[in-house]
Amino acid sequence: MRLRLTTPLFLSVVAMASVVAVHAAAATKAVAVLHPTQGSSVEGKATFTTAASGVKVVVHVTGLTPGKHGFHIHEFGDCSAADGTSAGGHYNPAGAPHAGPEGSPRHVGDLGNVSADTQGKAAYDRTDRLVKLDGPDSVVGRGVIVHAGADDLATQPTGNAGARLACGVVGIAK
Repeated sequence: MRLRLTTPLFLSVVAMASVVAVHAAAATKAVAVLHPTQGSSVEGKATFTTAASGVKVVVHVTGLTPGKHGFHIHEFGDCSAADGTSAGGHYNPAGAPHAGPEGSPRHVGDLGNVSADTQGKAAYDRTDRLVKLDGPDSVVGRGVIVHAGADDLATQPTGNAGARLACGVVGIAK
């Protein structure tokens, strides 16, 4: 079967693609609301804001056990699986090895660890040189995961950070 696009339909498709491209290119701030996976009480929010030297990533998480917990951008913006596995692996468009956030080369999604205090609260604030909010390697629409254990920053391909405690999808913010 051969599909014929009529002029109005074709123009509608082109117009929609143009709106999406303009909207995505204009993104300077994005947010991911982190929801607990099954059996977890971990929740929080991650914001991504374009800065002069990259993208500023600010995270606030509650409900964690004290200590370090892996924090990564994952390849899919899908948190539908009860255990968060529908978000896929670390976002890695260049096919780089796993490393810490200061490592080179590394996955775009390798953001290291958040450190929770004795109250189970963690904060993270750094500007990342690989995270992008526009272009072909944008993190908009990708998943954000907080893990049960610390990312050792070396084990391939995930850093051995364990189960997924919270998942959110990066979306364009107002």
